[in-house]
Amino acid sequence: MRVAVLQLAYGEGAEEPVAERADRVADLVRTSGAGHDLVVLPELWSAGGFAVRDWEERSQSLTSSLPPALAPVAQAAQEIGAVVHAGSVVERTGEPGPDGRHLWNTSVVLGPDGKVVATYRKVHRFGFGGGEPRLMEAGTELVVVDLPAPADALPAGLSTCYDLRFPELYRGLVELGAQLFLVPAAWPAPRVEAWRLLLRARAIEDQCFVVACNTAGTHAGLRMGGRSAVIDPWGRVLAEAGTEQEALSVEIDPGLVTTARTDFPVLADRRL
Repeated sequence: MRVAVLQLAYGEGAEEPVAERADRVADLVRTSGAGHDLVVLPELWSAGGFAVRDWEERSQSLTSSLPPALAPVAQAAQEIGAVVHAGSVVERTGEPGPDGRHLWNTSVVLGPDGKVVATYRKVHRFGFGGGEPRLMEAGTELVVVDLPAPADALPAGLSTCYDLRFPELYRGLVELGAQLFLVPAAWPAPRVEAWRLLLRARAIEDQCFVVACNTAGTHAGLRMGGRSAVIDPWGRVLAEAGTEQEALSVEIDPGLVTTARTDFPVLADRRL
């Protein structure tokens, strides 16, 4: 199973209109994603990452056709015949959620035909009372998706950025059958060592592959950390990006999950 992780770099919104960024990302999917089974993009790239003031304006509905920012990416997915985790968007809904808000941080997975096969609303909102908690609803459902061919080798559990700090979410995904965790993110540079450590921890404790795509560049004055990575169920880093825009290409062996869980059956020894 060949995986491409596209660590996208971009700056403040005025430097690159969303439509132009969407076309650029689609071109990256075509060029760096061709020949891969699964392509992964970072969190909120179409909404400007931490550019909170732009979220409402750049919010998108997912109820009917694909929103403008994702349509070029879906076309690229169809052209290369790959499953594409398109990162996340600021989803706008007609009806408010429990907190009375209409916005969600929603990940979107596209099949090799360019159609949506799964969505996941971020459960843990980052901001300590501001940012996401102030503007967005919190997701309530864990999502594990059997990816369509050609990337159907491993059931994939979906999570987003700040979720990484909550191990119970990943154990819940394992209970639902996950063998691969997909983690799009906009993780800042000052805390990037925590990112690197937590990715390995989630892989080791749950004996899963972790495919994590962070962002590069500077958003709303915050420098992003990069260091996207692919990690195997033993916690070995198969590939890691630097801090600038970069594409990783990794071939993973789906059978390694079963091997790890058989040779070292730690999950069977759980008591709590």
